[in-house]
Amino acid sequence: MSPRILGPALALILLGRAVAPAAARVAPYKGAIVVDVATDRVLFADHANEVSPPASMAKLMTFAVLEAQIRAGASTLQTPIRITPADARVARIGDSTNVALRAGEVFPVEELIYAMMIQSANDAAYAVAEAVGHGSVPAFVAMMNAKARALGMTRTIYRTPNGLPVRDHRVADGDLTTPRDYAVLCRYLLLHTDILKYTSVRRRYFGVGWRRPPYPMTNHNNLLGRIPGVDGLKTGFTFGAGFCLAATAERGGRRILVVLMDSPDTRSRDLKVAQLIRRGFAELPPLAPRTEDRQAAAAQRAGGIPPIHFSVPGE
Repeated sequence: MSPRILGPALALILLGRAVAPAAARVAPYKGAIVVDVATDRVLFADHANEVSPPASMAKLMTFAVLEAQIRAGASTLQTPIRITPADARVARIGDSTNVALRAGEVFPVEELIYAMMIQSANDAAYAVAEAVGHGSVPAFVAMMNAKARALGMTRTIYRTPNGLPVRDHRVADGDLTTPRDYAVLCRYLLLHTDILKYTSVRRRYFGVGWRRPPYPMTNHNNLLGRIPGVDGLKTGFTFGAGFCLAATAERGGRRILVVLMDSPDTRSRDLKVAQLIRRGFAELPPLAPRTEDRQAAAAQRAGGIPPIHFSVPGE
């Protein structure tokens, strides 16, 4: 569903121009976790095993399954996907983010990936699931659950490819996960896929060269361009899930990720995630100096000349 608009007060706070007391007023959330991507070390956890719907963050697993199919040679980024009437019906669901897919249109796989990751398009995720599942969305969802089990996401179950509420709107009958499980998925994507190619894009037109007029898309991740180093990953919102965000940032060659679930509004969610990003980098241990740096420092202390280090192929 469409996230609420970022308020001006939040924009000022995220840009560092608001007073400290305003930044300190952060509403609660259901669960959160901060992880050092390189080492898998948990830097912060608060109710990280609480089960909750991921909402549109489910599309990260949709991407994971699709990417595995591409690596296996079952599809390519250029493979055309023809939009079915079922895909088009998802575009017409009330309060559902979409790129207004119409039956009979054809788009390459990569165009639909951009729609999922930037616009959080539910119709694009459904179209990918139907195509990869050979006409069966339930078959694709089974692939999502198999991937979750393979990654060790023990408290996760998927029932949709896009995170939309199921027909009876019972939370227990929809997609469910935990912040800790989603950190596992996010770390896998960061280390083994090119997910950031898509999640780092703030604005893009969908369907250029494929439809007229193309559809303007704006990334729902408000931290892009506002918090240094942030280049992903995915927001989510439904009334049952609250406001969720899986975010990642890289600074000085080091990367952390934050997963926060079920915040009451975008302002509280974004403020807390920004705070956790700062805390995460502060918790990282200092990097050990490189051999060259240690040698140079020792030579400087001795008043000598630093040794010359010759690189050889493969070193």
